[in-house]
Amino acid sequence: MKKTTRKIVYIVLALLVVILLAGVALAYLPAESKTNHKGISPAEAASLRKGYTAPHELLTATDGETLFMRRWNPDSIVPAKKDLAVLIFHGITAHSGAYDLAGKTLAAGGYTTFGLDYRGHGLSGGNRADAPNKDRYIADLVEAIQFVKGLGFAKVLVMGHSLGVVSAIVSANAASQEMAGLILLSAAYERKKEGEVVQPSLLQKARIVASSILRPSHQAVEYYREGMTVAQDPLYNYAYTLRFVTMIPVKELKIEKDLHLPIMVGIGDKDELFTVEKAREFYDTIPGKQKAFVVLKDTYHAKIPVEAWEKCVSWLDMSFVK
Repeated sequence: MKKTTRKIVYIVLALLVVILLAGVALAYLPAESKTNHKGISPAEAASLRKGYTAPHELLTATDGETLFMRRWNPDSIVPAKKDLAVLIFHGITAHSGAYDLAGKTLAAGGYTTFGLDYRGHGLSGGNRADAPNKDRYIADLVEAIQFVKGLGFAKVLVMGHSLGVVSAIVSANAASQEMAGLILLSAAYERKKEGEVVQPSLLQKARIVASSILRPSHQAVEYYREGMTVAQDPLYNYAYTLRFVTMIPVKELKIEKDLHLPIMVGIGDKDELFTVEKAREFYDTIPGKQKAFVVLKDTYHAKIPVEAWEKCVSWLDMSFVK
């Protein structure tokens, strides 16, 4: 009986060793990339941030990490708009630099505009394409809003695009009292089939799970969909940590209550990821009466013409300028 028990123990231990070795192999062997994008390291981001000379702000988060914000200033200050700033939360893979046309258009309309690079994105510090946890992610967003207010803007409107809509909603649910309104662009709860992210194979899923267990800070999940344009900009991220892409259940995310704030929901008529109808369904879930639904002409998901940004300026004028 003792020999049988000992044999079973040896077999179990041998299986555990095999599983561990297989996990290590899956976690550390190089994975094939569909984007072949070359990003930067946190050290390179810090070096580029140090040499950045265009208007910007640096925020030190409460945990000591440095967050970067681009800034677009109006040529002249309109008295009715001087107390309102717009803070842009960017989409997945991107950074604030991708919203230069938005920033310039909003500034031309008289609104001082900021664009936050999330932790691990663009010129911000932190492990690339990662966040330690959901609470830290939300804290960064709220602290960014508070930081802009601390620059002398009594009112801060948050503009979120794509993933930035998720950022805008979680920050609104956490601290709606810190913001003056919301513009939510290019988002819905359900994608078009052709806009779906390519799902990993069984082997790739095993790699992701193994890597996320053994080295959770590793960027094991590649963001890719058929027909997607891969930006050559090294500040973009196309490989994310599993904890970043899973920390917020997007389909369950809603604005929890009437915020009593002006809210605009916009969708491009040529958006490749979401239909106008699905965006409208998302709009209908938002409580309150101070909201507007706008279809943006000749606008794709990430290719947004100046006329669409001008629509945002018009809505801001209508909502905030007396």
